[in-house]
Amino acid sequence: MKILDGKLVSEKILNDIKLEITKLGVTPKIAIILIGENQASETYVKNKMIASKKCGIKSILIRFKDNISEEEVLNTIYCINEDDSFQGVIVQMPVPKHINLQNIINTISPDKDIDGFHPYNFGKMSMGIESFRPATPYGITKLLQYYDIETKGKHCVVIGRSNIVGKPVSIMLGNDFAIGNCTVTLTHIETPRELLIKQCQMADIIVVAVGIKKFITSDMVKDNSIIVDVGINRADDGRLVGDVDFENVKDKCSWITPVPGGVGPMTISSLMLNTLKSYKLKHITHI
Repeated sequence: MKILDGKLVSEKILNDIKLEITKLGVTPKIAIILIGENQASETYVKNKMIASKKCGIKSILIRFKDNISEEEVLNTIYCINEDDSFQGVIVQMPVPKHINLQNIINTISPDKDIDGFHPYNFGKMSMGIESFRPATPYGITKLLQYYDIETKGKHCVVIGRSNIVGKPVSIMLGNDFAIGNCTVTLTHIETPRELLIKQCQMADIIVVAVGIKKFITSDMVKDNSIIVDVGINRADDGRLVGDVDFENVKDKCSWITPVPGGVGPMTISSLMLNTLKSYKLKHITHI
């Protein structure tokens, strides 16, 4: 068993971004909108701001109370869209229930959509056209690429069909990308348990993002498979754990991501990659 070390790879990516930004002699800027006082969101935002500082990207935090109106949030996004000094905008999820998340996503200008959630960018990604790719799936593919993991012709099972992870990663791994050309099976909450287990037992690669600790057990995994664990959960003792029963599954794998330190850091470095891309698309015409 070998570890897919997202923390290590993310640091290398951030350093490469810093070198390129220094060479360009610029300071890209992003806005991060945080609504309410969710402790997990506070942590995620803090980590994004630390990463942006490491690679020379300026991040501006815009805080709103959880009773902010949707209209006020949308107006803020409109202003950022019109401000050429910003290369990207992130709205930290989740948002309060009275705010329509899809309206928020749709309002972000596609050329500042560094999360890769806007339907325009999602559609281009689905068609295999160059675009801002959703950050977590993008991070997963960059992680696999770093470790020279062959995906062409492999059977990949994706568990979870969210617009943030499951759907886009299944599309990206199935597309004719450098890390892609898999035969992908997308499973979800309505997939019968027996069928899910059968598919997992045949899979060369499993990507799981369901938010249930120990969802993937050793009997579901074939020898020498590759496991990408996107889940973040709290164990009974307070530790952060993923969706995989790591201790009992790891010895059957050829590669596996840890939690924490696997996919999470790669998501953040991918946001920074998209930020740099946004700047270059706006200011450097030959890329």
